[in-house]
Amino acid sequence: MKIALLGYGKMGMAIEKIAAAKNHEIIYKVTLENAFDFMPVSLKNVDVAIDFSMPTAAYDNILKCFEAGVPVVVGTTGWYDQLDEIKKIAKEQNQALVYSSNFSIGVNLFFKLNQVLASMMRNFNEYDVMIEEVHHTAKKDHPSGTALSLAKHIQENYPHKESIKDRLIYDKSNPTQSAKPNELLIESYREGEVTGLHTVKYESVIDSIQITHDAKSRYGFAKGALMAAEWIIGKKGVYTMDEILNLDELIK
Repeated sequence: MKIALLGYGKMGMAIEKIAAAKNHEIIYKVTLENAFDFMPVSLKNVDVAIDFSMPTAAYDNILKCFEAGVPVVVGTTGWYDQLDEIKKIAKEQNQALVYSSNFSIGVNLFFKLNQVLASMMRNFNEYDVMIEEVHHTAKKDHPSGTALSLAKHIQENYPHKESIKDRLIYDKSNPTQSAKPNELLIESYREGEVTGLHTVKYESVIDSIQITHDAKSRYGFAKGALMAAEWIIGKKGVYTMDEILNLDELIK
């Protein structure tokens, strides 16, 4: 498989290492130095593109992949306000796209666990729910795409949580900020070199229930993205990791 890496930061480097171990070939890279030179023609002879770039670049990168007729796997977050438009274009042009707020297999299992737990907890009004996410200080967006996915699944089961209240925190000594009953609180911490730590908390006056996913390295994300790249070749349409992992069948 011949791959283009759109974005060559820490995630791109992790994907490159795993791809090499599986005898895949990285034949094109978009870096900070050559980003302005990236054009659809740059993807000639590419089987699939993997995008871990910047929120401001993802939309244009996807369109260039579509123009080149190259399937694209997008792990960049922070551009989902343009997702509906991308889906429309992909359908009109018969293109192929996989997107996910997190390609880690473990995180996608965590997503399903979050959905199941939320469907159970909605029957117990004495508990309130919030999300905490912790990432390294270089992360550009907040809340994380993973936290927003968790929030979306919770809101599907808690329709009274009409909006999200996000709080960016650099000092964990600050007390938890309260939220209104109709707000779903997400506390976003930025510290050190944390790869990604997400916790969903249900609190009552007598006890608490928590589920947590702690990413030990970026290789879980990279492995999942590469799996998606292998899977999307030869397909048309817009997909997420749900289709690739077929998790709905596991919880029936």
